[in-house]
Amino acid sequence: MARGLGKGINAFFPGMEDEIDEAAIQEIAINECRPNPYQPRKTFHADAIEELKESILQYGIIQPLIVRKSIKGFEIVVGERRFRAAKEAGLETVPVVVKELTDEKMMELALLENLQREDLTPIEEAHAYANLMNELNITQEVLSQRLGKSRSHIANIVRLLSLPDQVIAYINNGELSMGHGRALLGLKDKVKLLPFVNKIRQEKLNVRQVEQLIIQLNSKTPKKKQKPKKDVFLRERETILRDRLGTAVNIQRGKRKGKIEIEFYTDDDLERIIETLES
Repeated sequence: MARGLGKGINAFFPGMEDEIDEAAIQEIAINECRPNPYQPRKTFHADAIEELKESILQYGIIQPLIVRKSIKGFEIVVGERRFRAAKEAGLETVPVVVKELTDEKMMELALLENLQREDLTPIEEAHAYANLMNELNITQEVLSQRLGKSRSHIANIVRLLSLPDQVIAYINNGELSMGHGRALLGLKDKVKLLPFVNKIRQEKLNVRQVEQLIIQLNSKTPKKKQKPKKDVFLRERETILRDRLGTAVNIQRGKRKGKIEIEFYTDDDLERIIETLES
């Protein structure tokens, strides 16, 4: 299942692929093409390349690659998967459109193409969002509007990058899910984080089990004396608020009144939550 962009490359570069003049398409030798030096993805799935190769053998390359002229041939701006599949198919030439682009634009397009066309891991997606915001000097709100992604989605994924490198690696290789990562962000005592992660992996705990254990660890309540389970209504409301605000939320109901606890980690995080509540 692809988690692509809502609007894609044209959100940043209108007409990049939609308005290609057929007269501008030219055939160049495949050995003159080089991969994008700013390509963030280092691994391409062999089965996806194989599937694309079979399509190319049957129908040819329908959409030309976008390249820029370099000292040694051409650098691929958009279409590296098509390029790799074409090589596998044994093609000698590929259709291209040559564009003049700066290094910065090359980087932006590489990130956007990966988000739009590949099934990225949550960590790869997080790095792509973070890099785009840094390179373009834009906020999560602006990025959200341009890409057609919710701000909470972008915030939730980018926050995964604040986890320890070892935990990030587990999420990246699929041992832990994005849900596990989001739950782990709520653990207050960071010293307990890595031992707790090992427990999750060894016992194959699901996200709901992890969330419940983190509540116990944060409140320092012994497992045998845990409080009665929260009713379904409050749990559902916590989930709605957590997804909306992009942070851990705890709702407690007393006899006369209740309270809602919303966690934040930095001043920017607090400002983001306030803006979300005001919108």
